[in-house]
Amino acid sequence: MDFNPLLIPLLAISIGLFAVIGGVFVKPWLALKQRKMELEAQMVAEKAAQYAAHTDRLEQRVAVLERILTDRSTQLGEEIERLRDAPIN
Repeated sequence: MDFNPLLIPLLAISIGLFAVIGGVFVKPWLALKQRKMELEAQMVAEKAAQYAAHTDRLEQRVAVLERILTDRSTQLGEEIERLRDAPIN
């Protein structure tokens, strides 16, 4: 098996070119992709927090409605009258 003497320098130059191209183009492109994914994850986390807060408010409202529905009507009427008679601050 004979090797061409120009094959070794050509291979070394090719490896160097691949390293330069990787450092100049691929590495910044990968960093950009990673930053985009981080920003997207942050936006998703903020949206999830908003949904959680909204869900919490809805659960509180449902709890009040359940309490109103399960209270006896006389107690509810008395509570409404107490609220009407209470002074406004």
